[in-house]
This record gives sequence, C-alpha cells and structure tokens, in this order.
Amino acid sequence: MEKIYRRSRQRDRILALLRSTGIHPTASWVYDRLKREFPDLSLGTVYRNLNILTEQGLIRKIDFGSTYDRYDANISRHYHFVCERCGSIRDLDLPVKEALNKEVDKAANVKTMRHRIEFFGICENCLTTFGLPSEGRPT
Repeated sequence: MEKIYRRSRQRDRILALLRSTGIHPTASWVYDRLKREFPDLSLGTVYRNLNILTEQGLIRKIDFGSTYDRYDANISRHYHFVCERCGSIRDLDLPVKEALNKEVDKAANVKTMRHRIEFFGICENCLTTFGLPSEGRPT
C-alpha cells in the first residue's frame, strides 16, 4: 500500500530545484540552495523530503560508491558518466541497450529486469583545466 503524503512547499521546491539542474546534487547542496528561502529548514528535513520524493518515484537516489548519496530528477532510464577527477556526474544521451538483458539471461540462466551502467573517466572540463594530453581527450 502506497503511503500518501500531504503536499509541502519545501518538498515542491526541492523537486523543482532538482529538476532545474543536471548535476546530480547531494542533500547538502540542496540544503545550501534553499536555506535562505526557508530559514527554519534543517538538513534532516531535506533528507526526509528527498526520501519521500524517491518513494514517490519522482526522483532517484543514485549511489556511485562515494560518501554521499546523489539525487537525479531525470527518472527516465539512462546511463551516467562520472568524472574521476572532479566527481561530477552527467547524464549520457545514449539509448539504453535492452539487448544486454537478454545476453545476461542467456549467459547466467537468469531473468534480468533492468541494468545500470556508469562510465568513468575524465570530464571535458577537467581535460581542459588540467591540460591533459590530446591522447586523453575524446576525438
């Protein structure tokens, strides 16, 4: 049974903020952006609302093995690129390869429901900022 939550101005603003950025922020980032607008806001309230939005399927909590969870308002199926230098995360505009599910099913004798793939490397900004050699840059 799905739990029903009353609407909240803070939760609406958190969702709007997440939808307005593509950076996959942490709860602390959200808190820092909304603290001036909501002086009584606490980090605990931000976490509670992020959990509610996740439960409702309006956002996704993503774990890339770092200390802090990140949040994504793009709930369509997609892949991510994670910069190993600056930690930025960006959505990739690539089609999801559904055929991989069938390959895994056949190879492991299982029924794959979905998959998640992340790509790791150095982002364009870090390549430029740190002057990495041209062989490290995408062509």
